[in-house]
Amino acid sequence: MMAWLRLLGVFGVLTLVEWTGASAEQTYQYDIVVYGGTSAGVMAAVEARMLGRSVAIVCPEKHLGGMSSSGLGWTDTGNKAVIGGLAREFYHRIWKHYQKPEAWKWQKREEYGNRGQGTPAIDGERRTMWVFEPHVAEAVFEDFIREYSIPTFRDEWLDREKGVVKQEGRIRTIRMLSGKVFTAKVFIDATYEGDLMAAAGCRYRVGRESQSEYGEKWAGVQIGVLHHRHHFGVLKKPISAYWIPGDPSSGVLPRISTEPPGEYGQGDHRVQAYCFRLCLTDVPENRVPFPKPEGYDPKQYELLVRIFEAGWRETFEKFDPIPNRKTDTNNHGPMSTDNIGYNYDYPEASYERRREIIKEHETYQKGWFYFIANDPRVPEDVQKEMRRWGLAKDEFVDNGHWPYQLYIREARRMVGTYVMTEHDLLGKKETPESVGMGSYTIDSHNVQRYITPEGYVQNEGDIGVPTPRPYAIAYGSLVPRREDCQNLLVPVCVSATHVAYGSIRMEPVFMILGQSAAAAADLAISLQVAVQDVPYEQLRERLLSEGQVLEYTKK
Repeated sequence: MMAWLRLLGVFGVLTLVEWTGASAEQTYQYDIVVYGGTSAGVMAAVEARMLGRSVAIVCPEKHLGGMSSSGLGWTDTGNKAVIGGLAREFYHRIWKHYQKPEAWKWQKREEYGNRGQGTPAIDGERRTMWVFEPHVAEAVFEDFIREYSIPTFRDEWLDREKGVVKQEGRIRTIRMLSGKVFTAKVFIDATYEGDLMAAAGCRYRVGRESQSEYGEKWAGVQIGVLHHRHHFGVLKKPISAYWIPGDPSSGVLPRISTEPPGEYGQGDHRVQAYCFRLCLTDVPENRVPFPKPEGYDPKQYELLVRIFEAGWRETFEKFDPIPNRKTDTNNHGPMSTDNIGYNYDYPEASYERRREIIKEHETYQKGWFYFIANDPRVPEDVQKEMRRWGLAKDEFVDNGHWPYQLYIREARRMVGTYVMTEHDLLGKKETPESVGMGSYTIDSHNVQRYITPEGYVQNEGDIGVPTPRPYAIAYGSLVPRREDCQNLLVPVCVSATHVAYGSIRMEPVFMILGQSAAAAADLAISLQVAVQDVPYEQLRERLLSEGQVLEYTKK
C-alpha cells in the first residue's frame, strides 16, 4: 500500500513518500539548507529569512551557537570596528542583556567594571559587549531562531558515506542517518568539520602546508619558534622526557610523542590542539567541585609535576573573567588544557571515532583539573587556589556542567576558487572580492609535543604573528571549485592555509562569513546561476547595505 502526503507551508515542503506501513522517508524542501548549528549556521539562516527565503538549519547539535555558546565567552576579536552586520547585532544583544539588573545574579555590575570590552558600535549608538556567559549566548541564538521562525532539525547527522546526491555538479539532496532527506537550491556547510563539503566531493586539506607550497614563512613544522608561553622554554631548566631523567631505557613520560617532529618548514598531517573552554566559578553557592573522571590516571600528569618542580606558577593566567564571577578558562603553559597530539584523526574520523576522541579529551581535561586540586605532589599554593574554583552549576545544566562543544580549532579546510594565505593577512597582496574582514593575530596552538635530540621535552606549532591591519576575506574562499560543486557555500571550513586559518577561525568572523554566504546563496537562486557566478558587485552592494564591513579605513 502506498500513500502520498504533501504539506505546503511558508518555510518549506514536507513530503512523506512510499509509505509501506513500517517506515516512512521524510523529505523536506527549502530554498536554502544550512548544515551545522554553529554561530555561522545561525547567522546564515537568519540572513536567508531576512531575504525572504525558506531556510532550515539541520545540525548534529542539540544546542545552537557552537563555541560561542559553549564556553568561549572571552571573544577574540582583534579590531572590533570591522565586525558588522548580524555579528555586530549579536554582540549588541549581549550588551543589552547585561544592562538588566536581573542579569547580575552572582556579582554586581560595578564589580565587573569595564572588563566586558563594551564599545560603541560603528553607528555610535548600538553598544556592544564581547564577554559573556555561555547560557546568555545560547539564549541570544535561540532568540534569533524564534524571531525569524527558522525550522531547526537538531540531533540530525549527515550520512557521510551515501547521503549526498549530486547531479550535474549540484547537490540535489542530503540524507541524514535518521532517514530524513533535505532538498534545496543552495546548501551551506556551517560545520566545524566540513562534513557536507567533504561528502559532496570538494577538495580540502587536513594538516599543515609546507613553506614552499605558498611561500609562507610561518607554514609547516615550526621547530625553534616559541612565540607565546605555551612551551618548555619558559622554564628555568629543561625537563627530561623520560621516567628516569636522562635514561631513555626507563620509558617516555605520558603525553609525549616518540615520533620525529619533522624538518623545519615541512608540511605534515598534524592538527593544532583541541580543548574544552571551561566556564568555572569561585562562588561557593554556584560551584561544583572538579569531578574525578572515569578512567582517571594520575600518571598522565607526571610531566605537570615536573613543570611545577621547575618553578612554573602560571596555572591561572587564562582564567579570563566573564560576568557573574565566572571564567572562560583556556589553555596556558607547557602542559595545560590543550590535549596536544590526540586529535590528528578527528577531521576524517567516523562519528564513533570522533566520540571516542571527544571523550578522551574530556577525561584528560577533567583529570588535569582534578589532579591539580587533589594530588599531594602539586604545590600547596597552587592547589589551594585551584580548590577555590569549580564548574559553574548554572551552565550546561543538562551535560554535567561540562561544555557541549569541543573546541575544534581546525579540521578540514576547503581548497576552493581562492585560497587565503598569510600574504593576504599580512598585507603583501591585494585580496579580491571582500565579503568580510578579519583582524586577529595569526594564531595556532601547539601541534605536537616531542623529544629533542638532547632528550628533553618541547612543544611545537604554537605561533602568534600580528596582522598589521584588518584584512579582507575573499568571496572565492567560501566557494568550491566549479568542477567540485556549484551550489554549496562554506563559511567555516573556508579555503585557507593552516597559517591563514589561524586568524580567520574566530567566532565573530564565522558569523560574518555565514551572513555573507547566505546573501550569496540568495543571489545565486534569484539569478539562477552557480555560486561561482554570483555577480560580486551585486553581492557587495547588498552586504554593505546590511552593515557588513568589507574594507578598513583607519579613522
